[in-house]
Parts: sequence; structure tokens; C-alpha cells
Amino acid sequence: MNTLTILALSWQHILIVAILLVLLFGGKKIPELMRGVGSGIKEFKDAVKEEDKPGSENKTNTSNDNTTSSN
Repeated sequence: MNTLTILALSWQHILIVAILLVLLFGGKKIPELMRGVGSGIKEFKDAVKEEDKPGSENKTNTSNDNTTSSN
């Protein structure tokens, strides 16, 4: 069996999941949940972009290099 075929959702499946979400959380709570998910994704993307910057390498490693003892 093809894995993508197993994971494929038809419109009926999506409708059932949407109805279950409304029943479980209520219509007023769903927008709050989606806002929370959206802000979490945004924070994750910002953190990834911050790590990709060339000047944001570990600055703590440079201070550890100067602490070697000379005999």
C-alpha cells in the first residue's frame, strides 16, 4: 500500500473532523485556539531566522577560550 493513499483525506473526513472540533471546543473557543497556533508558528519561524543570522553564533564559546591556564 502507498503511504500517501492512507494519509489522504477526502472532504467527508475533513467535514467530520470540523464537526467534532466544534462539538468539543465550541464555536467561540476555536478562533482562540487558532490564534494560539498561529502565534506559536510565528515565534518558531522568528527563532529559526534568528539562528540563521551570521552574527548570532555562540558568544559564550569565545569567553571560554580565554580561561586556559598557563604553566
